[in-house]
Amino acid sequence: MNTSLPMATAVEPPERGEAEGCIQCQRGSKLVLFVTGRCHWKCDYCPLSDNRREIDFMFANERPCTDFTEVIEEAKAMSATGTGITGGDPMMDLPRTLAACRALKQAFGAEHHIHLYTSLPFDVAHAKSLADAGLDEIRFHLLDLQLERYIPVMQACRKAGLYTGVELPVEPDSGERLWELLEELRAAPIEFLNLNELEITIGNQSNMELRGFNLSTEITAGAAGSAELAIALKQRVTAAGDGVDDPHDGQRRQHYGYHLKFCTSSYKDAGQLRARFRRRGEVMLKPYEVLTEDDTLSYGVLYCPPEHADDDMHELIEKLDIDSTWLGWDANNGRIELPISVAEHISELVEAPVAVVEVHPTFERLEVSLTWLNEHRPPEEKILP
Repeated sequence: MNTSLPMATAVEPPERGEAEGCIQCQRGSKLVLFVTGRCHWKCDYCPLSDNRREIDFMFANERPCTDFTEVIEEAKAMSATGTGITGGDPMMDLPRTLAACRALKQAFGAEHHIHLYTSLPFDVAHAKSLADAGLDEIRFHLLDLQLERYIPVMQACRKAGLYTGVELPVEPDSGERLWELLEELRAAPIEFLNLNELEITIGNQSNMELRGFNLSTEITAGAAGSAELAIALKQRVTAAGDGVDDPHDGQRRQHYGYHLKFCTSSYKDAGQLRARFRRRGEVMLKPYEVLTEDDTLSYGVLYCPPEHADDDMHELIEKLDIDSTWLGWDANNGRIELPISVAEHISELVEAPVAVVEVHPTFERLEVSLTWLNEHRPPEEKILP
């Protein structure tokens, strides 16, 4: 098995007016807190996979969590400067969302930035509750691209001191409505509009095929036409802000009053995700691990039965004169973890399987490659074709 992430794109400096949540995401320093898979709307472009859709369970990054102690542990594991609360829809479980904000602020202080995504035009009274709990920023997903029903709650959020904006996927067949929405948002109480390239995923592929959407290229999850439309929308808002003619129709428009950011599918995967992986890898790096150019962790392993692990590790320490902190025991896979140089040295000296492995620097440490250094194999490997 050999699986790797896409090559990372260079992280560009944030534009003037970008939301703080976006700035921290670009650095890879935001914890992604999935508080619930429940959602009221069931949008056909929802990218959630089946193992997250409609579940009443939390994930902190890739780690399943049963309580906020585990959430805080994962935030510390990546030295998070903030948290993005998502779902499903976090407002479908308001008590848990409020508890999450309080727990994070208590653990990391007021400077820990928290933003939240919701598609619900919720009760305006909840805006103050969210602010009091520690929420800093809120992003509204406009169902069916209709704005009016969200105005009262947006106003309440601004009044409560929340940095308020809109975040939408750019559907290639919704161009006419999105051009109209740009103008309608002039009067909305928002400070930013984030547009995301529509992604075709395992979770929404069937629905996207029914709507006639195809991948833009073979190396991204972006839907064809989404990025082009988003760029055109951004160019209009940017031109108005700069006081120049619109590049598409030649008209000069007044400043829109909000910042428009466009985030591509490839950048989310190859930029933000890679940056978060790298950050967690740097924080949690063990003495015998190497952080690779692909932002994975690589190290050597020696397979042995669990009952022999302590004796084998003691023998390695004595015979090779290495410190005990440069060895680890992986109970799930039945192997001793050690430096690659040690693995290479002992590979022809022991009658046991020795290999170099590569894993993602996430809680579950997903193995993405394994290279054998000798001819020995664990029993389960020998039956594989």
